[in-house]
Amino acid sequence: MNRRDFLKRTAAVTGAVASGISVTSRNAFPQTKPQRVGGPYIKIGCNLYSFNTPLTKGEMNLDEVLEFCARLGFSAVDPTGYYFPNYPKLPPVDYVYHIKRKALLLGLNISGTGVRNDFTDADATKREGDVELAKAWTECAARLGAPMLRIFAGRGIPQGHTREEVTNWVVGSIRKCVDQGRKCGVMMALQNHADFIQTADENLALLKMVDSEWIGAYLDIGSFRTGDPYEEIARVAPYAINWQIKENLFIRGKETKTDLAKIASILKEANYRGYIQLETLGEGDPKVKMPRFLDEVRKAIS
Repeated sequence: MNRRDFLKRTAAVTGAVASGISVTSRNAFPQTKPQRVGGPYIKIGCNLYSFNTPLTKGEMNLDEVLEFCARLGFSAVDPTGYYFPNYPKLPPVDYVYHIKRKALLLGLNISGTGVRNDFTDADATKREGDVELAKAWTECAARLGAPMLRIFAGRGIPQGHTREEVTNWVVGSIRKCVDQGRKCGVMMALQNHADFIQTADENLALLKMVDSEWIGAYLDIGSFRTGDPYEEIARVAPYAINWQIKENLFIRGKETKTDLAKIASILKEANYRGYIQLETLGEGDPKVKMPRFLDEVRKAIS
């Protein structure tokens, strides 16, 4: 190890300790950044949470949403697990293969799927239940042809516990999910969600503690809310294996329209190769909002 590498690793460990994270021999060295060959290659997908209201109200089904995304010219879709029948239990295998075939015939890739878990719950039985949920859906993702499963750290620090203690719960739980992902050929994509993960430091510290090539950041640009989100996004960008692009983000807590030119610049500076998932939130018809937002993003990254 040369002096420069030693100083970088020492700084990483110091940062982890400052964040209330215990350091062991396993997590003392930073996770390797994804190695990317060639220049930036940005493909646009749709996170189907954009259609949460029509999907949960029965106004649209997954088939219809996939058809809508294909007509708009998306390259991929990211359907969250709770839009499948039986969630949190697994959907029938025949239905999974139906959606897989449907996407193929529409020319859509399935860039990922996800679950809603909480690894910060003070009840160890509940945490283990969410680990089993993620592991089961990892197998489902493999059947679906999805290369990654979105997971969360959790909602926050329960009363009476410290961040260091909860961090160790989170890391231990995620490592079990990562082990399952390695067996199934599915990466874990850790999404920052303005809950337990609020800053780039917290996001990167968890990735480095888990210390596996089978995990990366699912970079949600709308969930860094305590300072300058563009600075936080730029720091996490080299570790991102997928992105969630929203119409608005928060600058020091104030909701502001996303500067898509800045986001495009960060993507290119990070030499990102992969999908960015568009997600429209709030009031309004997603069938009206999504085409407009897609056009704005296309212009920004062109």
